[in-house]
Amino acid sequence: MPTLFRYPRALVAGAGRLPFTSLMPLVLAVALTAGACKPREKAPPQVARALREFEGAYPLEARPNGTVRAFDIVAEPTEVALVNGHRLRVWAYNGQVPGPQLRIRLGETLRVRFTNRLPQETTIHWHGVRLPNAMDGVPHATQPPVQPGETFVYEFTPKDAGTFWFHPHVRSSEQVERGLYGVLIVEDAEPPPYSRDAMWVIDDWLLDETGQVLPRFNTRHDLAHDGRWGNVLTVNGRTDEVLRVRPGERIRLRLLNSANGRVVMPDFSALEAKLIAVDGMYLREPIDPAGFELAPGNRIDLDITFNQNMAAPLPIFDRFSSRRPNRLADIVVEGEPVIPAGFASPARAHVPAWKEGLQVPEHHGFRLNARRGGPFGIEWTIDDKAFAGHSHHHEPLLTLKQGRFYRLRFVNESARLHPIHLHGMFFRLLARDGVPVDEPFFRDTVLVHGRESVDIALVPTDVGSWMMHCHILEHAEAGMMTLLEVTSG
Repeated sequence: MPTLFRYPRALVAGAGRLPFTSLMPLVLAVALTAGACKPREKAPPQVARALREFEGAYPLEARPNGTVRAFDIVAEPTEVALVNGHRLRVWAYNGQVPGPQLRIRLGETLRVRFTNRLPQETTIHWHGVRLPNAMDGVPHATQPPVQPGETFVYEFTPKDAGTFWFHPHVRSSEQVERGLYGVLIVEDAEPPPYSRDAMWVIDDWLLDETGQVLPRFNTRHDLAHDGRWGNVLTVNGRTDEVLRVRPGERIRLRLLNSANGRVVMPDFSALEAKLIAVDGMYLREPIDPAGFELAPGNRIDLDITFNQNMAAPLPIFDRFSSRRPNRLADIVVEGEPVIPAGFASPARAHVPAWKEGLQVPEHHGFRLNARRGGPFGIEWTIDDKAFAGHSHHHEPLLTLKQGRFYRLRFVNESARLHPIHLHGMFFRLLARDGVPVDEPFFRDTVLVHGRESVDIALVPTDVGSWMMHCHILEHAEAGMMTLLEVTSG
């Protein structure tokens, strides 16, 4: 029997999208039929069925409504009160950590005038957003890096509503750890009437004996293990985050794991919580979030109704390590009751089951491993190749055709964790170690455990040169990155 969550290897990420309206199903059907296979190729019948099932999963094109939301973002060194109010020397967007929360609605165009006042070159990558390849923020692959003192304008209309985030794609293991990250929320064109829409950004900090960010990055210890794990865990930059709600309130709580390497498993079992979106995309139906592993880069959205007062604050723990649970934040229910909001869950996306996906021949198997060598003494590899930095020219490891159905496999030959993230596309998990998995959502990141194999399926819809990498940032910096080329026709 297929499984959904398997403790302790809870299945992370992904999600679907609301069905198309007007002519979108016809447009998608034509595109997928045209790109499904060359006339002389004989695709297995399971492929044709998978493509039909995919029709209407999410929009092929952005649908701008003419409204432009403009923001200015500046990256620069500063000091902010973090971790119990201690003045921490950081690098920040607009002088705050987490950085500014950008909110737009589906159909609106985002325009960001970005200025780099760091001592290093940098970019902004819009994590999880399906956008034009030139706006993806990958240095040399999609744009020149933004040099100190320079300005770059990012402008795009997201194709999907959801919870996304932004961070550098240059020396990410250092720049993200120093505090460079923010949240992009693309609301539905008509947002569900929650009484509140709250955000928790989870991070950890490795601080030295003076209480400052330890300035040694990409150490042998971090590279040989699961990246840089901090000694202080924060939510929204605080160690004492409290969410205060009234009885009867129904809220949407969005979570982002912005840590370099730490995986968290938030425990909401004491609440009436439902998982409604993963990696920005709605589920086919709401499910219990218990046992959900939130890997670096992952986002989840919860639908929570608070039906009664609580005599004491309810602590929300991270239980990824059963031996050492970490307190994330507290929830306090107090005050005069309100009438609960009654509306259907927004988690009703069209997400294909692809039950025959494992019968489709594997298109490529990626082998994940490490070896000695490279600038850090350890290289992390994909198919025995280490990505030698963004400044070098790299040929794509794999070329995919737009509109075709593919089954890919990741085989982790190492004992370490690897959350594998794909730019520019969503995918569905099919199996872990050959055991079918029934997930009612897409994802942009899959956590691959040590010595584990993972099968995924996807239909690339956006042409371009897209990164694929481990989102343990130290592993990526040491070579576990590559390029996937998506071509038309």
